Amino acid sequence: MTGGSESTEGVRLQKVLANAGVASRRVAENLIVEGRVRVNGQVVTELGSRIDPEKDLVDVDGTAVQLDQSKRYVMLNKPTGVVSSMKDDRGRPDLRRFTKEWPERLYNVGRLDAETSGLLVLTNDGELAHVLAHPSFGVTKVYIAKVEGRVTPQTIQRLTRGVELEDGPIAADKARLLSTSRGSATEGRSTSSGTGGESLVELTLHSGRNRIVRRMMAEVGHPVVELVRRQFGPLHLGTLPAGRARELTKVERGALLTLSRQATSSTPEEPAPDTRDGDTPAD
Repeated sequence: MTGGSESTEGVRLQKVLANAGVASRRVAENLIVEGRVRVNGQVVTELGSRIDPEKDLVDVDGTAVQLDQSKRYVMLNKPTGVVSSMKDDRGRPDLRRFTKEWPERLYNVGRLDAETSGLLVLTNDGELAHVLAHPSFGVTKVYIAKVEGRVTPQTIQRLTRGVELEDGPIAADKARLLSTSRGSATEGRSTSSGTGGESLVELTLHSGRNRIVRRMMAEVGHPVVELVRRQFGPLHLGTLPAGRARELTKVERGALLTLSRQATSSTPEEPAPDTRDGDTPAD
């Protein structure tokens, strides 16, 4: 960074902000003078400041600004029946059909199993993918599970206290019961709890263990009927239809990049899972 000097090296900060779509150059100048812009963590207030957009990190009001326009960030509402891979070696429907409109080679961040739908992030930003995928960074994911049987408040407490699975104990960060319905006499469905009907449960987890939601709900006697991921970190699925993909908005990109920069101060002991075509954990 050469901020605070009148060096002819680099690009003027207000021009960088304008090119990044933060604001017009005039408004960007006001942001700088008001002390709302930081470069590499330091407030910069001089309009003559120049930076290197390829190396320096800029944020406005604490939100990261995307300067590298070669990076692409896409949200997909993955439908059921599609595997979380860019090329499936068994010929099953994969993610390639959803990335055709973008010229960059995108990869999925983490996985959802074939029968789970919902929010999947596709990107070519390896550093961001590392932060989102590695459980040590604690990025939370929110799921809505339709399960067999009428879930009780005691079961919700058990999910947050923790259950023992074959690969070790696990507890939901949060859990809440959204609704229950009584089974009809013609349904013929029952659960280990001895009650019919179905329930909707919302689970918040940061674990990346394989099929963790399904295994947790089965352990407490309520097998999953349908499962959708509604939230991944700061991203919300919203009204995006199943099978549709869209680029993240400027606000969403800023939230993700801010999370990534804050998280890089802690270094995981283990490498992040390969989010491309390997056998990574599926939720």
